[in-house]
Parts: sequence; C-alpha cells; structure tokens
Amino acid sequence: MRTPLSLFLLLSLLLFLSSCAVVLSWKKEEFRNCNQTPFCKRARSRKPGSSPFLAADVSISDGDLVAKLVPREPDPDQEDQEPPARPLALTLSAYRDGVMRVKIDEDYPSQESPHKRRFQVPDVIVSEFESKKLWLQRVSTERVGGDEGVSSIVYLSDEYEGVVRHDPFEVYVRERSSGDRVLSMNSHGLFDFEQLREKKEGEDWEERFRSHTDTRPYGPQSISFDVSFYGADFVYGIPERAASLALKPTRGPGIDHSEPYRLFNLDVFEYLHDSPFGLYGAIPFMISHGKARGTSGFFWLNAAEMQIDVLGEGWDADSGISLPSSQKRVDTFWMSEAGIVDAFFFIGPGPKDVVKQYVGVTGNPAMPQLFATAYHQCRWNYRDEEDVENVDAKFDEHDIPYDVLWLDIEHTDGKRYFTWDKVLFPHPEEMQRKLAAKGRHMVTIVDPHIKRDESYHIHKEASKNGYYVKDASGNDFEGWCWPGSSSYIDMLSPEIRSWWADKFSFENYVGSTPSLYIWNDMNEPSVFNGPELTMPRDALHYGGVEHRELHNANGYYFHMATSDGLLKRGNGNDRPFVLSRAFFPGSQRYGAVWTGDNTAEWDQLRVSVPMILTLGLTGLSFSGADVGGFFGNPEPELLVRWYQLGAYYPFFRAHAHQDTKRREPWLFGERNTELMRDAIRTRYMLLPFFYTLFREANVTGVPVVRPLWMEFPFDEATFDKDEAFMVGNSLLVQGIFTERAKHVSVYLPGKESWYDLRTGTTYLGSKTHKLEAPEDHVPAFQRAGTIIPRRDRFRRSTTQTVNDPYTLVIALNSSQTAEGELYIDDGKSFEFKHGAYIHRRFVFKGGKLTSLNMAPATSGNLPFKSECIIERIIILGHAGGPKNALIEPGNLKAQVEFGPLLLQGRSSSGVLTIRKPGIRIADDWTIKVL
Repeated sequence: MRTPLSLFLLLSLLLFLSSCAVVLSWKKEEFRNCNQTPFCKRARSRKPGSSPFLAADVSISDGDLVAKLVPREPDPDQEDQEPPARPLALTLSAYRDGVMRVKIDEDYPSQESPHKRRFQVPDVIVSEFESKKLWLQRVSTERVGGDEGVSSIVYLSDEYEGVVRHDPFEVYVRERSSGDRVLSMNSHGLFDFEQLREKKEGEDWEERFRSHTDTRPYGPQSISFDVSFYGADFVYGIPERAASLALKPTRGPGIDHSEPYRLFNLDVFEYLHDSPFGLYGAIPFMISHGKARGTSGFFWLNAAEMQIDVLGEGWDADSGISLPSSQKRVDTFWMSEAGIVDAFFFIGPGPKDVVKQYVGVTGNPAMPQLFATAYHQCRWNYRDEEDVENVDAKFDEHDIPYDVLWLDIEHTDGKRYFTWDKVLFPHPEEMQRKLAAKGRHMVTIVDPHIKRDESYHIHKEASKNGYYVKDASGNDFEGWCWPGSSSYIDMLSPEIRSWWADKFSFENYVGSTPSLYIWNDMNEPSVFNGPELTMPRDALHYGGVEHRELHNANGYYFHMATSDGLLKRGNGNDRPFVLSRAFFPGSQRYGAVWTGDNTAEWDQLRVSVPMILTLGLTGLSFSGADVGGFFGNPEPELLVRWYQLGAYYPFFRAHAHQDTKRREPWLFGERNTELMRDAIRTRYMLLPFFYTLFREANVTGVPVVRPLWMEFPFDEATFDKDEAFMVGNSLLVQGIFTERAKHVSVYLPGKESWYDLRTGTTYLGSKTHKLEAPEDHVPAFQRAGTIIPRRDRFRRSTTQTVNDPYTLVIALNSSQTAEGELYIDDGKSFEFKHGAYIHRRFVFKGGKLTSLNMAPATSGNLPFKSECIIERIIILGHAGGPKNALIEPGNLKAQVEFGPLLLQGRSSSGVLTIRKPGIRIADDWTIKVL
C-alpha cells in the first residue's frame, strides 16, 4: 500500500507528464486518421451506387412530405449478405426564405420501445424558424429525365421545387423554370445508415486507439451520404481548420493519401497550417459558389464526429452513374459516427442569402458591447495585481488605447474557478474598479474542468447533486486537466446549465464586479489523459446520451450556460461578453470565438485570414486570432505586421503563452511601439464603422469581414482569393505575410476605383497592383461609392469617446455617388431591441449629401439621444473644385478646404474637406456642395 506522500508524488508526476504533452508541439500520432477511425474507413470503402434504399409510401402528413426508405430485397445469387435493414422514416419540410429540411431516422414502430433512441441535437434551432414553415398541401409525381420510376415533387417557392426520387432514392432541389439542379443528396448512391441492433454472439464492438478502449455498447451507428452542389466552382466552410478558404479536393485522380476534413473538437496545440485536420470547433455547414449559378449551402445538424471529403473531378468516372452533364458541380461525401440525418438545403441564390438562411435556422449573432469590439490585452498570465496595474499604466504612458485586460488560469486559487489567489490577487474588486475608472474592463477565465477537492464548493455541489458527466460504468468521470484530477459539468441538462449560470452572480462569484466578463477555454472538452486529449466517447450525459453523440456540441452548451450566467447577473439588461474556444452551430448567439493556440510564424499570420473568413461565413462573425501568435517569440517585424492586420479582425486581442517573452507593445523599441500604436489607433478610429457592421451581422447574419467574392460574386478572380478580405462592403485589406517584404501584390475587384485608406490615392478596379510594402501599414482601400464613419480623436478607451464628434469619408464612384450607414446605441444594454438606437443612412448624389433616418418609427420605442456632431466631411474623387457648402435646414454655409485625410501617420494633405459643419449625427439634414 502506497503512503500518502508516495501517492502524491506519483500523481504529481502523472500531471506533469500530461501537462508536458499539452505544451509541446503538435504530435500527429496522438490523433486518429481516417484509417484509424472505423466508421470513416468503412464509409470511404463504399462504392457509388451501393446504397440499398428506395423511397416508398410517399404522402403528405402535417404539412410535410413523409416517406419510408425501404431496403431492396437481397440478391438471391449473392451469398453472405447482411439481412435487410428495417425501413427508415423520411420527413421533408419546406420553409420560407429558401430552406428545405430533410430528416431521416430509424422508424420506431409505436408498439416498440427501443432500448436506445438516436440522439437529436437540442437547443440549436431557434424557435422563430419553425414559424416559417410552409404547410405543404399536395405532392405531385412525374418521371424525370427518362427514369423508369417516378419522383415526388413539392413546392418550395415560386422559383424552386423539392424532388424525392423513389428508385434509386435521391433528394434534390431544382429550379422550376429550367429543371436545373441546385443541391442534391445521394445522387451517387452512397447513402448508408447503420441501424442500432442487438449484439451478435461473439461480436466485438470495442474500438482501440493507443492505450484507450471505447466499449461502444450500442455498436456501429454511422451515417454517410454524398451531397452535390450544382453550378459551383468552389466550396467553402466546415470549420475549424488551418487551411485555405476554398476547400481543396481530398479524393480523386491525382490525390494520394489525403485525409478528409475532420470535424471533431480537439485541444490542438501549435497546429499546422494548410491541413484538413480538425481543431477546436465544428460547424457542418458548407457553402458553394460559382459564376454559373450563384451560391447554395448545406447544413447537417449533427454533433458526433464527422469526416467530409471534397471529391475531385473524375472521382466517379467508373461509377456508371449519369448526372446532368450540362451543369458543372462539386461533389462531396459526408460521414458521421452517430446521430440522425437532419439536413438543411439553402437555396441562395446569392452569398448573403445563404448566410441569412443559415442564421435563420441557428440564430443571429449576438450584438456585442462596444468595448468588446475594441483592443484586448491578454497573457498567460499577468502575475499579480501590481503587474496588472503596471501594464495598465504603461498603456497610458505610451498613449496606446485599450479596453480589456485579461487574466488566465494562474489568477485562481489552485485552478479552482470562481476564486482568486489570495496572495497574488488579494483585492480583486479594487483592481477591477481602478480599470473601470478609466472605462476599461477585465476578463477572467472559467474552464469546464472542476478540481476534485472536497473543500472546493463547486465540486461539492456538483458531486452531491449528480451534475458531472459519468463514465461508461455510471460513476463520475474523472480526467486530468490543469487542476489535476478533475470532473466535468454535464451541460446537456437544462437544469445543470441553470445551476451553472447562477455561479456568476456577484454573491457566488466573490470578487467579481459589473466590469468583469468571462473566457471559456478548454471546453472541447480537453482531457489530458483521454483519447486524443478529449473525453472518452462512451462517457454518459444527461438522458443516457453517449459523449460520442454530442461531443462537438459540448463547448456550445458550456458557452450557452456561461452567457446565460452573465445575463442573469445583469438582470437581463447587460449584454454578456463570453469568449469560447470550442464552438458549434448556434455559438454565434452567445459571444465570440478565436482560432486557438497558434504560433508566432509568418505562415500562421497568413492562415489566420481564411480561418476568420470561414468562421464568418458559418455564422461566427465575432472571431479573431491571437495577435503575435500564442506560442513562440515573434520577431518585431512579424509582431508589427500582425498588429497591422489584426486591427481589422472582428475580435482584436493580443495573447501569449507563459513561456514566451513579454511582448507588450512598448517592449520592442520606440519605432516599433509607434507602429503598433498606430495600428491599434486605426482600429479605434474605425470603431463606428465596425460597430455598424456588428449591428448588420446581428440583424442579417452577414459577417463583419467577408471574402472578396461575397461582395463581387461574379468576379471569378476572387473565388479562391484568401490573402485579402473585405471589411463590410467598403474596405479591402491586404495582409503582408513575408519577412522584409518590399512589395505586395493586391487585386482590387470590380469596375469602380479604390482609394488608399491613408493617402486617398486612386487605383483602378479589376486589376492587380504591385505596391510598395511600407513598414507603417498594410494596404487598405476604400471602395468607390461608399461612405465610412470614423472617430478621429484618440482616447484611453471606448467609454471615453461617447461624446466625441464623427468624421464621414465619402469615396465617390464614376457616377459621383456614394452611400453608407452609421449605427449608434448605448453600447452596453438591450434597450436597442426596443428601438433605443440611431441608424442613419448617408447618400451623396447630385452634389448633395443627405442624412436619412433608418430606424423604424414604431410607437412605444424607447428614445436614444445623442448630441454628437460631425466635425469633418471628407470627399474623395470629387470632379469639381467646390469652395462652399450649404447646409439645410437653416440655410447655413460651411467652408470647403483641402486638409489631411488622416490626423495621424503618413497621409495626403490635399483632400477635399468640409470642416466643422456643426450638424448633429441624429438629425435629418442635407449638405449641398457648391
């Protein structure tokens, strides 16, 4: 029998070794590939046309098309065949705004009570979506394309129909006028559905990987099928991975030894760039785009591990299956370990239409507080209260604005979350109040692993109430993470989520204040001694759900419960800010995400752009990458370039590992401090523009930063570009991704011109320009025909800018017109939902600038007032030489002169400027340029 001391030493050694595995570089052998994942290996081995199902008993019931998917009779001439499977139940539903939903599950006879039902993911689809259902009244039949059998046709909209082909089974969307396909499932006959069944005598269902064994008590239960996107040139989406925006083929002629794109939330450290390997989050939503047809999307609501192949041209050359040859298409193959088919077909036809359709199902992005859209300073870890105070003071000393200071795990009492280290942080409330006095905020980390310590109140309550995830034997699951031996809260249960949310009250989270917000890390969940550093798949959740069935949604429920906690804490009046590493469809409703543990390398700076663009396309508009790289020590040039690009990320945060050198912006010499300060100030200057875009995302789902093709959907040169991006519809930003770059090539799309954001220099559209790569900025351009709002006065934080005046920058196009918007609210509460906001639309046409009210005039709306004025109006590209401006109402004159485009850094000194027009931002007015 071991002594307590020897046991302690052994446990300490195990924890040390486990921790070492986390901080060393990525080890390929610790993670499974497709050949080591039985369901993926089985699915990939299937041949086109092997699907055994045909559709029967098609009818309309409760406004849906319903059918049975019946297996064909076995071939009597073929031996050793599996007995025919039970029928499956298919439901096809139509919804407004161009959405078709297809569900396929096992058909459970009413007299049977199965010992296990397949898991359907709850609390993702928003309630408003069901109100958009179109109640189908009839189904028609026809023979399509020379088929011997019939297909069933239902109405989706005036332009589109849903088609269920009976034999062989297939479902697709087509245009009513032309009959052209948009999206299809099982066109290649790859649909397979492993049904739950009794275990046969002598059958081994266990799966082994390295030293771990998955008991798999319910046996194989995977699902796979093919999906085709017609008229597509490229497909995008299905985050998260460090790879190109346009998804590269993973199977087909000339593609050897490639892995599918994996969707399985994992704690991956120092991840590789240009890899299909899955990272921290999973969104099984793919978007296609092409010049011929436009844009469409496909979303599979399933939280189990998923593997997806993008099939290269010619992959099916020997299949004998004939599809419409007149339509270009991209074929894909989707595989999941468990769950049901719950698939959504998004018809588009434009890029923004598809994104709107997706968030119509999973929810619109939350509207962040204004402070959260500014600059965040983070490190693992700021040592103590003195360190926090010194860092805060240094920002002021160097005249660098920031809004949020972050504390990582070392601020706690022994990795017990909701606590403070009494030696290092003895006065947490006073520390937060000092920051709040300057308009600043603090974020602390709260992870999902709970230290197993009987003196720790969270553990005692969770253990007593049965709130932990169970192991396969029904006992509280124990794994290793930062605190050592840990258990994990079962967030699938609404009751447990409510209990967790209560922990964020000021009474329960002692030392917290209203200016403190939360960071959820490690919520994949990360388990250092688990298979692939995560929870075993046979662990059990609320309702007997296996972890394999909900793994990818685990972090989502944790994010949800934490956000609800901050909502409760503020009595429903304070917008939560919660950053989460793991994510799933619907995460956009609860806060921000970031791209995880990147590295201080130029390639990682480069890949941050397609990673963030992909997150935006799939609903997660509020995202960013750790500026400077989490691991490693960036050279000053890389750090500066990262700040210059990161200033345009939706979520702008610098962060670093505890083993790296300190890298606050003032530690690299006076010139580099100046460059980083200018980059951060650029973000603060553009915050009115960013905040307006966050409101657009909140209303429509259209992301803050966008691929070029989202704004230029017919420009084929943009379809696979991911080194540059749009901020809204107005700015194009091109990163610089190589060391000591002297020049950079920038493609500027569209027929209109572009204006350099700093100098006002004009560049032609539809052309690649080779430009100098100066050290003081990355190339950024304002699109002709747009108006951007700015605030040019620099303060310590956003709170101090509330009463500052605005600048409007008008970039005229060839027709001498431009337009833009500005959205303002109180920056923190939910009063905007009751009409307490200002929304202005600015239109320049015929030499006149007009401010129009975009807020609906609804009775009962709360008023929101602002006395802020416009102090400068800058006009780029004006054809004449005006000398005066006439303001109405009031018949007032304002002087027109030539002035600087920017009030900082290198700038043109000769742009047309209306100075001090003295007009209020909230009012209706016109300015005629004379």
